[in-house]
Formats: sequence, structure tokens, C-alpha cells
Amino acid sequence: MVRIVPLSLLLLGAFALTPVHAETIGGNPGPQYNYICPHADGAGALDCYFDAVQHLYTMCRNVKSIEIIEFGYENSVEGINAAKFESCLDKQKANMAKPYLAALKEARPISKQAAEGVQSLHEHWMTSMQGIRWRHGESDSEYKTRLEHVYDEFREKIAGIRTIVAVVKEKTAPVSSAHAAPAQKPAKKSAKPAKPASASGGKDKAS
Repeated sequence: MVRIVPLSLLLLGAFALTPVHAETIGGNPGPQYNYICPHADGAGALDCYFDAVQHLYTMCRNVKSIEIIEFGYENSVEGINAAKFESCLDKQKANMAKPYLAALKEARPISKQAAEGVQSLHEHWMTSMQGIRWRHGESDSEYKTRLEHVYDEFREKIAGIRTIVAVVKEKTAPVSSAHAAPAQKPAKKSAKPAKPASASGGKDKAS
């Protein structure tokens, strides 16, 4: 007898086959945490956070996509499917807490605008995570287009923060060099030596 394997199990199995690296990523050691910002290995806190914004959104989007494929749009927001999605949201919000605080810590000394940009991005991420749910009345194309547009919004906000950081660093670069040791002034030229007495100087007095 042929056993039919649910599509959700097949898709989850495919995700499980993705190679996992053991190195530290985003300050999170161990392969169990590598999915937080897998494309920012060894990078700073801001880069890890920017990667996590897009990656963790995708993780919950994948969960909802599996539910939609297996049960349809209507049933994807009902009962156990709704509960599974809520679980994903809670999990990824918890995973995001550390990268977000680290990004704020890195942004604040740079400028107030950079920190406010990180806060705005985080608020948008939280709203977008909730928006992964299918909205009653949406067509298949409307739903997919709406979720795909979220990535454009993420990239636009991230680019804005990067621009702020780059401009501030460029403007403050000369300030840091002002603390360098002042260049030594060249030594003054010594006075010209007195000219030697001419060999044909004044005649000797007669004896």
C-alpha cells in the first residue's frame, strides 16, 4: 500500500536538508541559531539586523505558504493553522530581540537619525509580520504581490539607514584625524657663517 506523505512534511524536509554551518553568525554560536542572519556571517550588528529583518520574515512567510498550499486560503487563517502561524510569529519576535537591540546600540553613537531609522524599520517589520496572513477577499495574485512588495519596503528602509551611516561617517572622518600628533615644524636654518677674513686684508703696519 502506497503511503501518501503530506506536502507540508515534504517541504519541511527540504528545508531540513539545507546545509547548516557551525561558525558563529551575528554573535549567535551554534548551528541552531544560524538562521537568524545567515547572510551576515562575521558582519556587524547593523548588518546582522538588516539580514534578519528579511530572513525571519521569510521564515514565517514559508510557514503560511505551506498552510495555504495544503489547506487553501480560507482554512489557512482558521484553527490549528492560525495557531501554527502565531507560534512562528512569537518565535521570530524572540529571535529578533537580540539583533535589534545590538543594532540600536551600534546606531545610537553614529547619529540620532540612524537610531530612529532602526526603530522605524523594526516597527515596520512587526507590522509586516502580522500582514503575512491572507486577507479575506484577496485573490491569489493580490496576496502574493502584496507580500513580495514588503521586501522592496525593507530594502528601501535599509538603504536609507545605510546612507545616513555613510554620510555621518564621512563627515566625522576628519574629526578623528584632528587628534593625531601634530606634525613637527621643520628646523630653522642656522645663521649663515661669518665670511672668513680676506687673505688680501688690510696691510700690516710698518714696523
